[in-house]
Amino acid sequence: MRPTPAWHDAAQPADHAADPHADHHAALHGGFRWQVPPVFNIAQACGERWARETPGRTAILAEDADGPVAGPDGAMSCAELWRQAGALAAALLDLGVARGDRVAIVMPQRPETAVAHLAIHAIGAVSMPLSVLFGPEALAYRLADSEARIAIADASAWAALEQAVAEAPLLTTRIAVGEVPGRAGIAWQDLLAGRKPIEQALETAADEAAVLIYTSGTTGPPKGALIPHRALIGNLTGFVCSQNACPQPGDVFWSPADWAWTGGLMDALLPCLYLGVPIVGLRARFTPERAFELMQRHRVTNTFLFPTALKAMMKAVPRPREHWDLRLRAVMSAGEAVGDAVFQWCDEALGVRVNEMFGQTEINYIVGNCGAYQGRDGRLHPGWPARAGSMGRAYPGHRVAVIDDQGRECPRGTPGDVALHRLDVHGQPDPVFFLGYWKREDATRAKFTGDPSDSWCRTGDTAVMDADGYLWYQGRSDDVFKAAGYRIGPSEVENCLVRHPAVANAAVVPRPDPERGAVVKAYVVVAQGHTADTALVAELQAHVRGRLAPYEYPKEIEFIDALPMTTTGKVQRRVLRMQEEDRARERSAPTGSAQS
Repeated sequence: MRPTPAWHDAAQPADHAADPHADHHAALHGGFRWQVPPVFNIAQACGERWARETPGRTAILAEDADGPVAGPDGAMSCAELWRQAGALAAALLDLGVARGDRVAIVMPQRPETAVAHLAIHAIGAVSMPLSVLFGPEALAYRLADSEARIAIADASAWAALEQAVAEAPLLTTRIAVGEVPGRAGIAWQDLLAGRKPIEQALETAADEAAVLIYTSGTTGPPKGALIPHRALIGNLTGFVCSQNACPQPGDVFWSPADWAWTGGLMDALLPCLYLGVPIVGLRARFTPERAFELMQRHRVTNTFLFPTALKAMMKAVPRPREHWDLRLRAVMSAGEAVGDAVFQWCDEALGVRVNEMFGQTEINYIVGNCGAYQGRDGRLHPGWPARAGSMGRAYPGHRVAVIDDQGRECPRGTPGDVALHRLDVHGQPDPVFFLGYWKREDATRAKFTGDPSDSWCRTGDTAVMDADGYLWYQGRSDDVFKAAGYRIGPSEVENCLVRHPAVANAAVVPRPDPERGAVVKAYVVVAQGHTADTALVAELQAHVRGRLAPYEYPKEIEFIDALPMTTTGKVQRRVLRMQEEDRARERSAPTGSAQS
């Protein structure tokens, strides 16, 4: 069972490889058809079949801050991955886990995380990945809301999990992975020891629930998005395109993206396991130097790096290939706009054109760029050219548009809400869609515009689509604001600021103003070796004023040690915006008024 993207069905002129700027977006869309079997199980597709076909091949290369783990070279084979998954699946069945039950996974990038997901899927249960960065309150909310009965965690999350248990009364069993001091739960090694593995994954419908992922909460309380098994198939065109026709012989993948989030699970771990590409799991804090060293040592060819990571790498190591032997052939980025400064640096310093991607938990991997795809002749051919500053065009199989408040497609060049239609360009159902929000039918209905069978799913992100179908990101719909009557998209101003050598990162928000409604304010993280002072403020203002429209330059700049971020690497402008609103209220309060 391998319903991979059918690139061989697309029209392919014989001279594709001769023109590096060739644009075959229309041909790829027109020739592509989804292949979604009625019965599909992620565990069978990502684990069981490879254990039978290529048991000795490496599935995961694992290491922590001290070096390789899970064997002398850090390698876990396909056979061992499935053996452990089968043993854990049998153990979960003995613990009473039934089809559709939620099982929480609170672990970083380690082999046991992959084992846990496959085991849960294999018995028809629903895996619920949770970040090890969550505190007790965040864990308790999600555990209680999901009604999870079992949680699997390691030492990095165990203390927070134990504190969260009091607020999650249905959670009766905790499984401890590795050394967990003072734990009160079942040891992973004891649970699997001598356990006879199940041999085959359960035959689940492609539409059955597989994963429950809670949104990052950038626009309100986190909601659980229920993801079906088929959604992995819906992610494949985006993964293959953004990774320049992955898999190719010798491909090795690594990303610092947390496997607890869509970006790490659906954009990295599961596609790699599905396509048979070895993936590196690193259990250590991200640093630019560590990233380059790891990519050199494992001969990484494909990666997904958040814009925040790329910015840090660009500032810390401007010329990385002078220090490391890199084998990169594809870099994908998502989460925020990359911007032309980082785009140019990837071109020149990494020797790879970054492929931006756009999607969200509910409808992932729908828009982006494609450096290459593999034709029926076995050769790599150009997909469509990336444009600096654009997040790309719809991937094959997805019908994407910019729509207005009434659900009508906006004229090209007019800002609107990026949306995905339930049907592809051929009128067939798009498999990438989530099933709905967990216990939130109202929120699920609000996500769509139109009839249930013929509707648009809104992303809540504002963009402009140009005449060629490229999307130009302006920000979250609630991030875009008006200042003195002008519409301001924060990402353009932030990108301009980051191009200045003194700026490591920046976030732009409105500062309430009694006369103009709002003015542009920038929060700036100063790069190492530069001084935050009034002279730099003036220099940065002049830098932006000389490159963008006069109304876009920041009237106020505040230096900050670090921007508020979600655990997925997105800037939380909402936090800064609320801070500005609080300050405005304080300024407008009568002098000497009582404080409640």
